[in-house]
Amino acid sequence: MNELKLVQVKNNFMEKIKQDGKPENLELEKSKAHIIVEIIEYMANSVVIKTIIKKSTGNICVMSFDSGEGLTEKTSPFDTFVQIIEGKAEIVIDRISHVLEAGQGIIIPAHLSNFIKPNGRFKMISTIIKSGYE
Repeated sequence: MNELKLVQVKNNFMEKIKQDGKPENLELEKSKAHIIVEIIEYMANSVVIKTIIKKSTGNICVMSFDSGEGLTEKTSPFDTFVQIIEGKAEIVIDRISHVLEAGQGIIIPAHLSNFIKPNGRFKMISTIIKSGYE
């Protein structure tokens, strides 16, 4: 693996391999300020996901989308808050399109179909709070 590739993997905090050979998700360092838009980079022809916090009660991730990349249609049993932190994105919820720019966010209601249409590079934060009452 060349040096550039090692830096890319380290900067994306994708996962590391524990001594037992199983992958371990890395979270951001606690009690340290972070510039969220800078902790994740674009990768050609890819969607990159960095876990900020992952708990049994929910998670927060930052994601980067290269031009032409999106997420396929899905539903979730929990509400999801999505905030665009760089660029612009089209979020389709229950067949209704919403174009969001940096600084804007939207709540994707639980149990509704949704997807992210590719239309240029962008970064976003996704927050899911799991509840036993959904």
